[in-house]
Amino acid sequence: MAEVSTVFAPEGVHLVGAARQFALPETLDCGQAFRWRMLADGRWEGVAGSRFLTLERRGEDIVLLGIGADVFPFWADYFDLGRDYAALEQLFRRNPPLRRAMDFCSGIRVLRQEPWETLCTFILSANNNIPRIKGIVERLCQGWGETIPKTALRAFPTPERLAALSPGELAPIRAGWRSEYLLDAARRVAAGQLDLLALAQLPTEEALAGLLEVKGVGEKVARCVLLFGFGRVECIPMDVWMKRVMAELYPRGLPRYLRPYGGIAQQTLFHYYRTIR
Repeated sequence: MAEVSTVFAPEGVHLVGAARQFALPETLDCGQAFRWRMLADGRWEGVAGSRFLTLERRGEDIVLLGIGADVFPFWADYFDLGRDYAALEQLFRRNPPLRRAMDFCSGIRVLRQEPWETLCTFILSANNNIPRIKGIVERLCQGWGETIPKTALRAFPTPERLAALSPGELAPIRAGWRSEYLLDAARRVAAGQLDLLALAQLPTEEALAGLLEVKGVGEKVARCVLLFGFGRVECIPMDVWMKRVMAELYPRGLPRYLRPYGGIAQQTLFHYYRTIR
């Protein structure tokens, strides 16, 4: 896999020529992560776990502001910078429906998020929309997350912190019936009944079965966790939009040469068809 070329400068880390393979709005606001927002000046800021970051596009570069070599590896993994997305784009463009989608929204990267946060946010995503999910997640973090130094933001709460709560105490986040499922996940993880690190080492189908034991976690949410939290890029979460796309464009499934990267392909297809329709 070809890594993105980097230059370390006083203001942060420059990802040289990365803008084509790293579209900020399409990557950060396409429904895979819920703690990013665009500022009035076009920059993006957000939190992953307990780390804060501001990004901006400068010409053909993407700049990760305010960080140095010490924390860059965390963000390099989070943004999947070790994967050759230029080569993937060439592969995807062999397929006419994907080529149309990439003409509209190329540069979507699949983030590699922390599994615990990913599990919780996709439990909260069930039968929900992106703006509302963002609001619930932010209220959850403000209520029970640790303060991130030098910011007014808070980290994502630990499973131990949430496991001690009752559904009534979670009422202010306005998650409705999803709160019960969130607490079940927290209690399982805090008690060691659900070991996400161990689960991440299992074959995909075994990891899927482990996630399905959590109350309220169905196939779609479990596959989201596998894709966005465990880096299983072959996994395709099937929500209403993707079921329509697959039935219309790929009734026999994705072509064989796309299947190892089906999760990355679906994120572009999902964003394209959800946007144009």
